[in-house]
Amino acid sequence: MSDLRDLAMTSKAWPFEEAKKLVKRFEKKPPASGHVLFETGYGPSGLPHIGTFGEVARTTMIRRAFEAVSDIPTRLICFSDDLDGMRKVPGNVPNPEALEAHLQKPLSDVPDPFGEYESFAGHNNAMLRRFLDTFGFEYEFISSAEFYRSGQFDEILLRCVEKYDAIMEVMLASLREERRATYSIFLPISAKTGRVLYVPMKSVNAAEGTITFEEDGEEITMKVTGGQVKLQWKPDFGARWAALGVDFEMYGKDHSTNTHIYDKICRILGTPAPAHFVYEMFLDKDGQKISKSAGNGISIDDWLKYASAESLSYFMYQKPKSAKRLHFDVIPKAVDEYHQQLRAFSTQDLKAQLNNPVWHIHRGQPPVSDMVVPFSMLLNLASASSAENKAQMWGFINKYAPDASPDTHPGLDAAAEQAVNYFHDFVKPEKVYRAASDQERAALEDLAMRLRGREGAADGDALQSLVFSVGKEHGFDPLRDWFKAIYEVLLGASQGPRFGGFIALYGVPETVALIEKALDGRFL
Repeated sequence: MSDLRDLAMTSKAWPFEEAKKLVKRFEKKPPASGHVLFETGYGPSGLPHIGTFGEVARTTMIRRAFEAVSDIPTRLICFSDDLDGMRKVPGNVPNPEALEAHLQKPLSDVPDPFGEYESFAGHNNAMLRRFLDTFGFEYEFISSAEFYRSGQFDEILLRCVEKYDAIMEVMLASLREERRATYSIFLPISAKTGRVLYVPMKSVNAAEGTITFEEDGEEITMKVTGGQVKLQWKPDFGARWAALGVDFEMYGKDHSTNTHIYDKICRILGTPAPAHFVYEMFLDKDGQKISKSAGNGISIDDWLKYASAESLSYFMYQKPKSAKRLHFDVIPKAVDEYHQQLRAFSTQDLKAQLNNPVWHIHRGQPPVSDMVVPFSMLLNLASASSAENKAQMWGFINKYAPDASPDTHPGLDAAAEQAVNYFHDFVKPEKVYRAASDQERAALEDLAMRLRGREGAADGDALQSLVFSVGKEHGFDPLRDWFKAIYEVLLGASQGPRFGGFIALYGVPETVALIEKALDGRFL
């Protein structure tokens, strides 16, 4: 354990770098709570999405890294902002018109359009918890509505009344002039309509713990406690940190300009601000920021149709402070790199293992990879064979790895099905074959002839050497033009696999037949 801790404290892996900052934070005085509290937030106006996964996964990586370098216990809270008002009706729910009457009501008071839970927030919170449980995250769930209405937030709300002028000073400095005239940190929930009201305060009474405002011409005085009043979202951020005693929270770059606001409010309320980690945003295929409302990203279900959850964790681990394209074309690379790291892990010393992403994905105990065929190769196999299901894929896989089966290699079995899905949805619609030039035709005919006459086991390295030799003898310079021709003529793609390995997997007779079909023009 001491070796692990010593090496972890020198590791440059980003979760350890963040964990070391937390160690330094508590080196003079341990947390008064007796534990380090990590938090992630969730807005239940929609279903959990890939950003939610990334935030919880990355926070968990830092939490586990901290546990490797410190004996202080940890907790992770996932906080749902379900007291927020519903600002617009989501377009992806049944009978959306039925929700129109509930606009601006807290999400926890909006009926569930799916008819399964007590509220729309209840439905989405259940989806969030199911989502987190499916991926094995260890967390505690807190509902904002429950937190406010149960009185757990009362102490901080009363402190907000006492510190109203100081908090307003912070907020007003960040607002445009026209917004300042009507802004208040408090949002009363109307006793008449049940809606969240965005109204200015006529007065705030610290002694009574009340606010006074006007609704439809009537002056109303209301206590801030008991869930009758909520905070605007920026003050709520800092106040929540103070109420819970949050020690660490990460969020996207779009929040970074508000960090000083959250921190100041937390400190005004008498609690040290937590440590932060700001991650860069995800971009779509055109380099635009991914947006839930725009629908230009990938959902969790999308990713899991084509690849494993672990490969998604691997993608999330990579360079969190760099903006990254999150489109379907990143999936094959993420899968293969994840398995490369798994295979490397057992050969590494402890220092290298601590820098390996799979240590952080699997809490230091990664499984053994059973991917005897790379995902990229499975894709090319699906493409060449026009596979309709994974059973067809196994017919080829067993030629290459006769001892493998779906039972002994469940990861490979899942990947075979995912490769078929990916092929049909992304590769097949984009396939464009072309006819071979005279030089290419002569070379492909020669390759087919040599493959027909070949004896012995289908060894990928030997077959790769054979393909190289054919290309050289037929005058391809540079040689990559030969491989480009193979991919475009035989596979209908501009790039492809290490072709010797592909032949070994697909089969020598099958590759000969593929060449013959291409040269006969049957793919054009």
